[in-house]
Amino acid sequence: MTTERREPAQNADERTMLEGWLDYHRQTLAWKCEGLSDAQLRTASAEPSELSLMGLVRHMAEVERGWFRKVLVGDDPGPIYCTEEDRDGEFHLTDADTWQEAYATWQAEIGVARRNASGFALDDLSKGRSRYTAEPFNLRWIYTHMIEEYARHNGHADILRERIDGATGD
Repeated sequence: MTTERREPAQNADERTMLEGWLDYHRQTLAWKCEGLSDAQLRTASAEPSELSLMGLVRHMAEVERGWFRKVLVGDDPGPIYCTEEDRDGEFHLTDADTWQEAYATWQAEIGVARRNASGFALDDLSKGRSRYTAEPFNLRWIYTHMIEEYARHNGHADILRERIDGATGD
């Protein structure tokens, strides 16, 4: 698989720009994982951290689900990898966890996110509310937060990838 990263348009309308940056960061995370074995993708950054590239992809599947299902449209199918007993389950990998499953799950959540977001204008308010303020979010806020979330974790992915095989790049 070769990940094609597309630079966001430089002169687009706001929605196209936000969606372009979000997709760029989604593609960046996929690119950082490209060409590695399952064992490499499960490799933790440094003791005692359990942070790994596969864990980041599983985490972002949970994040996509949380914001675009639970918050945006009020659909709560429950977590994918996390449980009440293991709130960080997406990062607790075993030899049975595969890239194929993690990637497919993440891509499926991205597909649902795109479909759900397509029914909202940027100023439309979410069905779900903030657990801190009890206020709804507009789609613009969710897009901006997701860009921030991916950008932060892509920084982690840079370090993880360099540690695994020395590969660097933006």
